[in-house]
Amino acid sequence: MSELLTSAQMRAVEQAAISSGAVTGLALMERAGEGVVSAILTHWPDLARHDRKAVVLCGPGNNGGDGFVIARLLQQKGWRVEVYLLGAPDMLPPDARANYDRWREIGPVAALPFESEPGAGSQTGIVIDALFGTGLTRGLDPDTASILATFDRSSTDWARVAVDIPSGLCADSGRPLLTGSGQGGAAFRADLTVTFHMRKNGHVLADGPRLCGVLRVASIGLSQTGNDTTWLVDSPAPFVNDLAKSEGHKYGYGHALVLAGGSGKGGAARLAARAALRIGAGLVTVAPTPGALQENAARLDAIMLAPVADAATLDTRLQDPRLNALCLGPGLGLERARDLVPCALSAGRATVLDADAITAFADAPQTLFKRVHDTCVLTPHMGEFARLFPDLAEHLSAPATSGPAYARLDAAADAAARAGCTVLLKGPDTVIAAPDGARAVHAAVGPRAAPWLATAGSGDVLAGLITGLLARGFAPFSAACAAAWLHAEAARSFGPGLIAEDIPEQLPALLGKMTT
Repeated sequence: MSELLTSAQMRAVEQAAISSGAVTGLALMERAGEGVVSAILTHWPDLARHDRKAVVLCGPGNNGGDGFVIARLLQQKGWRVEVYLLGAPDMLPPDARANYDRWREIGPVAALPFESEPGAGSQTGIVIDALFGTGLTRGLDPDTASILATFDRSSTDWARVAVDIPSGLCADSGRPLLTGSGQGGAAFRADLTVTFHMRKNGHVLADGPRLCGVLRVASIGLSQTGNDTTWLVDSPAPFVNDLAKSEGHKYGYGHALVLAGGSGKGGAARLAARAALRIGAGLVTVAPTPGALQENAARLDAIMLAPVADAATLDTRLQDPRLNALCLGPGLGLERARDLVPCALSAGRATVLDADAITAFADAPQTLFKRVHDTCVLTPHMGEFARLFPDLAEHLSAPATSGPAYARLDAAADAAARAGCTVLLKGPDTVIAAPDGARAVHAAVGPRAAPWLATAGSGDVLAGLITGLLARGFAPFSAACAAAWLHAEAARSFGPGLIAEDIPEQLPALLGKMTT
């Protein structure tokens, strides 16, 4: 597991280290430059054997100071380096100005915008974006956006490197900020981004992964973490320390009840049920309408069946205290959801609400929120989220005019606080938030991309995984985080051609690797 920081948290970490006397700002800037150069040479090892040219774009803040360090270090390695500055040298902060002066002892600085074509007319080399760092709070002006676009329009032989984060991208939301012309967001598109100390929220949210390219984290000697940590879910720990089973009775691992719909509508519930069983719930029961009992019996063996006609029947079923985790929504039907969800929530059991169990309350979300409790998990995709939280969805879809811009992580956190339960908002950047303020991101992007999950029924499997972990006694936030990771990891282990039925079948091998 690793942590994510906001831009404000990163500034606080740096300032605390400087204020304590542990390090100077100049030393941090030197380490940052060294980290970028090392990352470039590691990412493109052939550059050490060929004609090497770099164009370094420096901005008016400390990010620009990093750029001057990078230029100096590359020139010392024999590179041909051109350096450009946006703004006047006298406006640079002290540490950045010191590194500007060091560079000026060995090379010139040209002004931006370009007066002539960069790279001495060459269409090959590396362009390094050190214009704006993580503290950017406004969109790029049209001239700066045009400068960066120069390298998108030119030959693909230009390799693009962003220092800390691509200029124009909000470090807290991963959203490009509106340009000064108000014509839409604009940001540098990097092949390699080198950030410092820890990843920032914007590296993994929204457009961040696409614009950052390959992301590398360079150590600059800081040890402190941020307050109010946001977790990056790149493994199940620390949410689930042990998924193995020790000695015990099947009821010691919980009994999950998955409510199903009527005839011809049971596939989604069966997918959820199989996932709950595969993740280790001791028992799983599917509860369809009485008329759909035979249909489900023909498809299920290890999973039990118990017909539930209505809320009164469900209330009777829930008199069994061994039923400790419930899943409602997949294939349930809207009318049946409106009937059964209030009864299920009144029982106070750990409960996953997905699909129809969310949409059924689109016209009266407060009716749902009054019954939801803190052992529930809501698992909406963006469309379902907008039905329960239309104002938050509208805020999220509004243009990102300034930073920190409203992010999916913020929307999930606000929703969790309003509903009083854990919310998992699905997407390539799945975000998870608990009502106590805990937050996490699972980014199925880059090396962890799992595009095969864009298939019917995969969300039902995710709901089942969470339900199974709840049955085993895991806390809602932990169950949601671990399930998101396992869901994507199972898809990645299968690969192209994946259908939802395949996901639970990858779990035995996956769990075996994790528990040996």
